[in-house]
Parts: sequence; structure tokens; C-alpha cells
Amino acid sequence: MTETGRVLRFVLLSASAGLIEFGSFTLLNEFTSLRYWPCYLIALVLSVLWNFTLNRKFTFRSTANVPRAMLLVCLYYAVFTPLTTWGGDHLAEDLGWNEYVVTILNMLLNLVTEFLYQRYVVYRGTVDSAVKNS
Repeated sequence: MTETGRVLRFVLLSASAGLIEFGSFTLLNEFTSLRYWPCYLIALVLSVLWNFTLNRKFTFRSTANVPRAMLLVCLYYAVFTPLTTWGGDHLAEDLGWNEYVVTILNMLLNLVTEFLYQRYVVYRGTVDSAVKNS
């Protein structure tokens, strides 16, 4: 697969995770009295689980050690999650930004940084290793 094809596939699969994230965020934001941060955090976790599974199989087509790959993704989210959770909560709750604008900005930041991290850190050297030679 070409790198352009890989990016397009990542974006499409991430869009499905984005629907899960945005949909669950909307449900939590509209139908609970939770602050911004727990709504965002729950929605993010749901989308990460979905996205990791699909992108490992269909975008990066990797036979990389799954526990190792999951650990590396957890390390990414150990940095990304607190920054965007606290930052998003500050923007939405303290500065009065629209919660949906903040969530969309976080999702776009996640899309770009996660692709680069997964491509060049998590699956470095194992991209397309699950593709069978004809």
C-alpha cells in the first residue's frame, strides 16, 4: 500500500472512531450533568479502543506484538489524554468555549499526532508485515 493510501485509510477509519467519540460525547453532554472532562474522557476511551483495533489490522496491516503495540499506544495516550482533558476542560468550563468546538479541535489534533506516532513509533518496521506474498 502506498503511503497516501495508508493516510486515506487511516483518516476514513478514524472518522468512524470520530463518530463514536462525538456521538458518545454528545449523549453524555446533553443527557447528564457531567462536566466537560468526564464526557470527553469516556468518549475518547471508546474511540481509542475502536481505532486501535481497526488501524492495526487494516491501515498498518502489522503483525507487530499486540501487547507491545498496545503499550506504546497507551504511552501516547498517557501524554495526549491529560493534556487534552485538562486543556479542553479549561477552554470549555473556564473560558466559555463551545464544548463541541473544543472536542472537534481535540479530535483533529488526535488524528494528526496519532497517525504520525503509530506510523513511525508503534508500527515502525512492521507496516504491511501481515500482507501475504502472492
